[in-house]
Amino acid sequence: MEIKEIAIEKPDDMNFILGQSHFIKTVEDLYEALATVPGARFGLAFCEASGPRLVRADGNDEELQQLAVDNARDIGAGHSFIVFLDDCFPISVLNAIKNVPEVCHIFCATANPARIIVVESDIEGETGRGILGVIDGYAPTGVEDEDDVAERTDFLRSIGYKR
Repeated sequence: MEIKEIAIEKPDDMNFILGQSHFIKTVEDLYEALATVPGARFGLAFCEASGPRLVRADGNDEELQQLAVDNARDIGAGHSFIVFLDDCFPISVLNAIKNVPEVCHIFCATANPARIIVVESDIEGETGRGILGVIDGYAPTGVEDEDDVAERTDFLRSIGYKR
């Protein structure tokens, strides 16, 4: 068994969602869930764990779809999926994605630099991969004070997430 660290390759401010599901229908169902957000551009890729073991992909933006395919191939973990978003924040689609019947788990939803920790092992003479976890961004540098609280609440109101 071997543990590997896979860097997510993406533009600095690009949001992505990484998860696990269990069925080939995931591609179509994720597309339908993501398409409910007006103006959202997205690309998604899903790694099959059996059968032809292909990376299945879809989206409404070719560049984001290719970004998803490239990262899914690098991660290479069976039944994992990755979604890249533009003109949309993960918070706008997370519940829709979680409600897709095939989705088992969401590992992360972030625009931060991220590393995916995967384990690679031999399964009946073939290589299998699974996601152990995600390193999302950086470690904290302190605890917020009153000014930081005010800045946080003002920011959330300025982008329309709180009143």
